[in-house]
Amino acid sequence: MIKEEIKRRLEKNIKDWVVKNPKRIYFTIESKDLKETVKLFYQKMKLRLSTVTGIDNLTNFELIYHFSCDKTGELFNLRVFLSDRDKPEIDSLCDIFESSNWVEREIHEMLGIKFKGHPNLTHLLLDDTWPKNKYPLRKDYSNE
Repeated sequence: MIKEEIKRRLEKNIKDWVVKNPKRIYFTIESKDLKETVKLFYQKMKLRLSTVTGIDNLTNFELIYHFSCDKTGELFNLRVFLSDRDKPEIDSLCDIFESSNWVEREIHEMLGIKFKGHPNLTHLLLDDTWPKNKYPLRKDYSNE
């Protein structure tokens, strides 16, 4: 089973493991382990990146990378927390998944998280006249 293989291969990197239901698993890793984990998921386990969710928890940012196994219908939700609110950054996955381009741009634009190595972190949703360093989905955002 894929769950057991993930646990075995990433045992040293997994910080927590939560089974929401039999087909929806959440687990947390450190940001430094993201690329290694994602390469394992994609290249070895043939999991598909469905999307990425960015969340402002006030004390940190949380990124959830949603991976699906089309054969079993399982969803593996890889969580990474970024504690530096002033300069939140993480490696881009564009070199592995071209499809991550737009979702990383959206998260950058809405939450201010920098994706290191991203080829084009330009506006996607907001107008080009939007004020620099104003991120509308941050909980401390003010339009004043």
